[in-house]
Amino acid sequence: MVSFLEFEKPIAELEARIIELRQTANAGDIDISGEIDTLEKRAAKMLADSYAKLTPWQKTQVARHPERPHFRDYVAGMFDNFMPLAGDRAFADDQAILGGFATLDDRRVVVIGHEKGDDTASRVRHNFGMAKPEGYRKAIRLMQLADRFGLPVVTLVDTSGAFPGVQAEERGQAEAIARSTEQCLALGVPMVAAVVGEGGSGGAVALAAANRVLMFEHAVYSVISPEGCASILWRTADKASEAATAMQVTAQHLKSLGVIDRIVPEPVGGAHREPVQAIASLGAAIGEELDSLAGLSPDALRQGRADKFLAIGA
Repeated sequence: MVSFLEFEKPIAELEARIIELRQTANAGDIDISGEIDTLEKRAAKMLADSYAKLTPWQKTQVARHPERPHFRDYVAGMFDNFMPLAGDRAFADDQAILGGFATLDDRRVVVIGHEKGDDTASRVRHNFGMAKPEGYRKAIRLMQLADRFGLPVVTLVDTSGAFPGVQAEERGQAEAIARSTEQCLALGVPMVAAVVGEGGSGGAVALAAANRVLMFEHAVYSVISPEGCASILWRTADKASEAATAMQVTAQHLKSLGVIDRIVPEPVGGAHREPVQAIASLGAAIGEELDSLAGLSPDALRQGRADKFLAIGA
């Protein structure tokens, strides 16, 4: 069973009714297949209509859905021959950012991304995808390896932001994020970033200063969370819905503003409903973008990134 969000309650009630009718049909001799078929069509239409007109705040909820695919799911469904690499060679191995060598179709790449976890234990182990300085320094090390071996870099962004704890600040959180962003811009190999869920603040940009930035249809990307913005502007997180609208956090807004390059469609009802289909769509889109960048010189790749990001907001 899919976990339903607040705005999906009417759909949840209808699908619960469908399940009850199926159980009744299986238990007796009454033929109610026609009624079940009618309700299924009605539920599918309600779902499609609902997701066709999501508000920015509702998209934020979808982007945070606990059953949405995470980094390990994308690695398993999109890449082959994944060889994880760990540690920053300085302090520790941060489980909020994972990465290593892999193959995307016939392309050898280095893949790096945030991992939020999918149950209580794994979420704690991965710190809910909120990386510490050693996570960004690990990402820098992997990007440098990619540069050395001439391998494209693929990053999967899904974080509410970098970890804001005292220990992270003591170990140079801001400097690590800045260095990771700098390393993205300095790469002499193609880089494609995809915001697959939540792209929050510098913690996201540190892995997303790429030649091509993709976003899932219902992902969000912003300098601060809607709740954080509302707490600053209105002194209450209850205004998160208004903040999300004002901040223009959706893929559709960001594409029109030139912040991202491509929107990747999701299955009806979000990536969490059909993860295999969503992962396949993203893999195909990333492959197309890597092909479009193949053959460009290191200088052209660096200049392209510089031009892209300097043009934002101009």
